[in-house]
Amino acid sequence: MYELKNKVAIVTGGASGIGYATVKAFLEKGMKVVLSDYNTEGGEKATQELSEYGEVIFMFANVAKEEDVKSLVEKTVEKYGRLDVIFSNAGIGAMGPTEELSTEDYSNVIKINQDSIFFGAKYAVPEMRKVGGGAIINNASILGLVGQAQTLAYNASKGAVNLMTKSLAIEYAPENIRVNSVCPGYVESGMVNREALGDFYDILVDKHPVGRLGVADEIAHSVVFLAENTFATGVNLPVDGGFTAQ
Repeated sequence: MYELKNKVAIVTGGASGIGYATVKAFLEKGMKVVLSDYNTEGGEKATQELSEYGEVIFMFANVAKEEDVKSLVEKTVEKYGRLDVIFSNAGIGAMGPTEELSTEDYSNVIKINQDSIFFGAKYAVPEMRKVGGGAIINNASILGLVGQAQTLAYNASKGAVNLMTKSLAIEYAPENIRVNSVCPGYVESGMVNREALGDFYDILVDKHPVGRLGVADEIAHSVVFLAENTFATGVNLPVDGGFTAQ
């Protein structure tokens, strides 16, 4: 098992949802965490809330921009002297008929969901190499494993995340850098709840054999597992209430 205590982690998209829950889970393991987000106000608020669990600082980054991700890694190492774990979690979606999907919206999904994985690995790997290894965890999705109508850009980006994960895992396994992805099912969040979705909420629930949606803490614990398990690399781990088993 990879000992997380006193190690340093970056979590992108850490201001809410799965990212927020993962920051908390890492802090409870005794890690020092850099919470990064595009939403400065939300990120600073989350950092203040989570500070009771351990040492956490906020850094702004737009993960669609290479220079922002490069700076995020550099500033983390300047602050803590090392980088051991990165959870590339930030992402967006775009739903609707493909012929109505704008090129701009398509490109934004690809940049934020897919290009950010490349940037994160590109700049994290050299720092992990310096400390003898580490763990990269990418947030993919069940929609990186199966198709769904009217989510073309999201399907494309998350499918790419899963294969990028496998490619990186093979490339860096000899250097003790493990690369895995977590593939959540639908998770209760600010936008995914009964009040916001109405009857569609029940349709989503029915797609999960366990009879409910997930919660962020369940995904966060799976991220911790992938960070700790020294024999797991190249894994695309569904945490989806049975969604993809059907």
